[in-house]
Amino acid sequence: MFEYLSLYPVLLISSTFILGLLIGSFLNVVILRLPVMMEREYKRDFYSYFDSKPNKAEQEELNKPFNLVLPHSHCPKCKTEIKPWQNIPVISYLFLRGKCSSCGTPISKRYPLIELATGILTAVVVWQLGFTWQALAGCVFTWALVALTGIDFDKQLLPDSITLPLLWGGLLINLWGIFVPLQDAVIGAIAGYLSLWLVFHIFKLVTGKEGMGAGDFKILAAIGAWFGWQMLPLVILLSAGVGAIAGISWSLAVGRDRSLPIAFGPYLAGAGWIAMLWGEQIVDWYLSFSGL
Repeated sequence: MFEYLSLYPVLLISSTFILGLLIGSFLNVVILRLPVMMEREYKRDFYSYFDSKPNKAEQEELNKPFNLVLPHSHCPKCKTEIKPWQNIPVISYLFLRGKCSSCGTPISKRYPLIELATGILTAVVVWQLGFTWQALAGCVFTWALVALTGIDFDKQLLPDSITLPLLWGGLLINLWGIFVPLQDAVIGAIAGYLSLWLVFHIFKLVTGKEGMGAGDFKILAAIGAWFGWQMLPLVILLSAGVGAIAGISWSLAVGRDRSLPIAFGPYLAGAGWIAMLWGEQIVDWYLSFSGL
């Protein structure tokens, strides 16, 4: 089977697109449930630390199993459990016309969009990197970024349970030099974290406000661990530029209060993904264009 995939690029890319759709369906669950799981864990720790007890209703809620598996997917309004044939990525949404089959409640468009985006991004990674260990690692990296992007957009939160394994994963794969030599990966992790850490503290010293969260430090450290310190300037420039344009455009379009925080993680994630596939070409083009 693997020989067929390597010999027929169309079959390989089609297969990875389908795999991406399936992974995207799971990432929808992660994006929705992981912040709730973290909130529940925080509440349990809070009550344990202060030796207090929640009220009866909250205690019952905290005692209910809630993780990435349980409870089974269901309609948030009528609580009808979603059957397997109603959970096929993208296809089920189209078949159901975007509504719950039991009560007709509209299903958020974000679910098929995340599935479709994950499928496309996964296929692009394999198309660019081929049938290689780099492509396999790049797919895992992509899936983690999709989850982080969704959670940060929703909650302005970049969970340690994703960012830290992503960071260590970058160092681990580069023990074999999958993307860069280990030395470059270690320096990249350190430089990635410290660069935004310094920006954070300088901004806070000057303005008295916190400009970003610690999760942003960790995701840039992870990108540095995967692709080396050489890619960090490109990632910072791309994410800052796109983030500034998007933030200003959003404020002008919908009248958003400029004092409200904007999630920066998605822009770091997008810049890191671009750097993985085309970073060297972009840097080479810039150097040749600038005559350096």
